[in-house]
Amino acid sequence: MPQFRRNLWVEMCSSVGAGFFNEAAMQDALSSYHRRLESVRRNHARMAHGYVTKLDKRTGNFVQVPDKKTSRVSLKIILWTAVLFVGFKVLLLTGLGAEAYNGHVASLSQGTAYERAGAWFMQIDPITAQLSSLISLGVSRH
Repeated sequence: MPQFRRNLWVEMCSSVGAGFFNEAAMQDALSSYHRRLESVRRNHARMAHGYVTKLDKRTGNFVQVPDKKTSRVSLKIILWTAVLFVGFKVLLLTGLGAEAYNGHVASLSQGTAYERAGAWFMQIDPITAQLSSLISLGVSRH
């Protein structure tokens, strides 16, 4: 670059001062951009789990906002898990019989903390006993 042009460029940059070519101002703009970008990403992630369309009372425009769900795990999933677990217990109780089933649960209750927790969950409850007796009656008739 010729000397004249380089001097002109330096003069232009120094005359701007705290404006366009100021490094601190550019750093502030960059950090502001990253904050806005992170906000957009968070909003996008929340809207991916559901959104509703509402009327903005200030502007009169329709806006889509994230749905205010309390949990991402729905009650339906929890209920289906419980039903499948009880069904598994019923099938084990029906297949093994009450004595053998209680023997397995008793051996689990003598083990580690996880095995004792499993034994507590696997013990025979009234619902499991009733459903097992219904299934065993249905199987013995055929």
